[in-house]
Amino acid sequence: MTGPTITLGTICLDCRDAHEMARFYGGLLGWESTITEPDWVLMRDPDGGVGLSFQAEEGYVAPWWPEQPGEQQKMIHLDVRVVPADPHADVEGDAGQEALDSAARVATAMGGRLAEDQPRDDLRIVLDPAGHPLCLFLH
Repeated sequence: MTGPTITLGTICLDCRDAHEMARFYGGLLGWESTITEPDWVLMRDPDGGVGLSFQAEEGYVAPWWPEQPGEQQKMIHLDVRVVPADPHADVEGDAGQEALDSAARVATAMGGRLAEDQPRDDLRIVLDPAGHPLCLFLH
């Protein structure tokens, strides 16, 4: 007898407003909501990867980035891969930096904000509308 197949299907992020989060991530990733409820939204990767869902919690407390002693710590962050328009471009050079900057502009236009602390040149840290950090990265 064999056991069941077990796979990761969805990552659920707690937040204040599930619909605001769905608008942000939908705009950033080009995804659409697949199931919508008053306090919960599900988004599936149209290419079949792991999905995202958002659960509104009345007592939600946003994490601090970077972490600060005595403040709400992040429990998770998402890594979002950025590929230059020319997939053969040298990501170590100007094409990679422009791709990261362009992705960061999309994220801020959708309601995120660029974190003040940007510790590395090969990524951009953006805070989503609920304050969760996400890394836009090249590799």
